[in-house]
Amino acid sequence: MTTSRREVLLGAGGAALGAAAMWGLGTLEAIAPEDVGRARISCHGAHQAGIATPPQGFLALTAFDLTEGTDVEGARRLLRLWTEDIERLTTGEPTITDTEPELAQLPASLTITVGFGPGFYDKLGLRRPSWLKQLPPYPIDQLDEAFVGGDIALQVCSNDPITTAHAARVMAKEATVYATPRWSQYGSRNAPGVTTATMRNHFGQLDGTRNPDPAEEPNLIFRDDGTSSMVVRRIHMNLDTWDELDLPARDIVLGRRQSTGAPLTGEKEFDEPDMAAKNSIGFPVIDVAAHIRRARTDDGSQRILRRPYNYVDLPRAGQISNVGLVFIAFQADLEHQYLPLQAQLAELDLLNQWTTPIGSAVFAIPRGFRPGEILGEAELAVAAQSDR
Repeated sequence: MTTSRREVLLGAGGAALGAAAMWGLGTLEAIAPEDVGRARISCHGAHQAGIATPPQGFLALTAFDLTEGTDVEGARRLLRLWTEDIERLTTGEPTITDTEPELAQLPASLTITVGFGPGFYDKLGLRRPSWLKQLPPYPIDQLDEAFVGGDIALQVCSNDPITTAHAARVMAKEATVYATPRWSQYGSRNAPGVTTATMRNHFGQLDGTRNPDPAEEPNLIFRDDGTSSMVVRRIHMNLDTWDELDLPARDIVLGRRQSTGAPLTGEKEFDEPDMAAKNSIGFPVIDVAAHIRRARTDDGSQRILRRPYNYVDLPRAGQISNVGLVFIAFQADLEHQYLPLQAQLAELDLLNQWTTPIGSAVFAIPRGFRPGEILGEAELAVAAQSDR
């Protein structure tokens, strides 16, 4: 049965369905397969790679819990190991203990990004940033504890699924003594050379039109000291019921035309939507509960860098599909930028009828590191000073 536009207009709800970054990666003709495999992204710099980096095609995201008995010195040893591993793997070199070194030879634009959850600070006796805590409960959430929380986040991305999986496994093996996996999430988006257009999610929607440009607005993503914050939300998308919705109704739900991504008040994807526009009978052209209206505020500084990936799971009994979004967002100020947007979406969003957040986690992202430095040493140095 096809859902009518009237039924959509009468719907309500709210969901934090994010959108992804729009960075072109070239055309198919411009990228030879060997170039994709050999491409390297430096792991050194003021910021960690994998944030402002153009999104690669494949994601392996793992959350770890510190093992009982791991103290600050143990955490330091782990981060020292991981720093060396990151430096080697991102340049196409196997780690010292790599038992499948052949799989490390193609870095394929590999980046490895590390974040610290609330438990990392609490268990090690570190001073936790006041903003770093799990998100408040939202009425739209149906969280599965299998995808909630974590003391450490390890985001591994590259343009090859084998490279991605291998790097994630090697890093997890190195952590065995100090931390154990809590959950893993895998995702994908368009591989390099497939398209230069904005990524589409499983609903067919262009995903990431309003992302800030990291080169032009780094202040929205990074603090002055190079640190950032990371939100992970696993969002189930009910594609089976979304398929029952006709195209005009889908456009009303999003506030954009699914075919082009243009706002209903514009012609092109990046046209600024006119939220005040009315139709011939005096109703808003962009519905009051449309996703693009609820996913923004009038404050231009309340924007976030969305870097999500599509996921596909095995369908459960009675399902045709079991898909969703590993929504990842980076922002300099979680309380000012992310929380107001999430609250609006949770309060009212037509898209909520087809999306359900089933996982949630928040992490502090340490600044980048330079040759000779240890990733995360600034956070651990605070503990060393407090012990004196």
